[in-house]
Amino acid sequence: MLFMLEGELKPIAREVRQDILTMCYEAGAGHPGGSLSAVEILVYLYWELLKIDPKNPTWTERDYFVLSKGHITPVIYSVLARRGFFEIKELKTYRQVNSRLQGHASRVDLPGLESSAGSLGQGLGIACGIAQGLKMDQKSNRVYCLMGDGEQQEGSIWESAMFAGFYHLDNLIGIIDRNKVQLSANTEKTMSLEPLKEKYASFGWEVIELDGHSFLALEKGFKQALKTKGKPILIIANTIKGKGVSFMENQASWHGKAPNQEEYEQAMKELSKEHN
Repeated sequence: MLFMLEGELKPIAREVRQDILTMCYEAGAGHPGGSLSAVEILVYLYWELLKIDPKNPTWTERDYFVLSKGHITPVIYSVLARRGFFEIKELKTYRQVNSRLQGHASRVDLPGLESSAGSLGQGLGIACGIAQGLKMDQKSNRVYCLMGDGEQQEGSIWESAMFAGFYHLDNLIGIIDRNKVQLSANTEKTMSLEPLKEKYASFGWEVIELDGHSFLALEKGFKQALKTKGKPILIIANTIKGKGVSFMENQASWHGKAPNQEEYEQAMKELSKEHN
């Protein structure tokens, strides 16, 4: 069954990567590096785990997904479109004037988004508020929050981590896209995050570390997370910035830069070759 999972989700992940590159190339802007590193995480969540209804985005029994690293809109837009929240052809409007698909996500404009994003460090606090409200209402919905690792340098993240631990928010699953590269350098050279696992554990979180590009590892990790009671859960997903495109991988320069025509064609060729 797990090997079938890999076979079913890998083609979707490839299409999402192609969407990311096409959106950034055609717009002449965007954040491809961090979008590419988060592909498997989001594909697994939206196709296998989240309780959602694309035809009824505000369904009261849904699970909530909060995108805290809000600049990786190419990947969330592609996933929402391919999951059926809006038409795929709308991806062509990315970052255009009057488009619903802007550089940072806006929940008032697009179905499927639970929060707007811009400044880093805010998503976990939003997710904590939703999770606490659901507990107060005795609801069984879960809340998932995807954060960047550079975002862990924000003080508001640690206020939220303390809150979640203190209130035993076991309906909250935080996910860190641990690609180890931020805007201009490696995270450990900018401001070291380690020991990240031990830091969250000291705030009362259950911490699971896994390979963020393996659907098998994601399946195992999230199943473990769903069994955890009495404390919030953090998944540290080890990933590669720019995953899938050789010249983008682990390169800080591709944090927020669009490919030119030659680079775009090479990247798409690599993804096609990988598929074949």
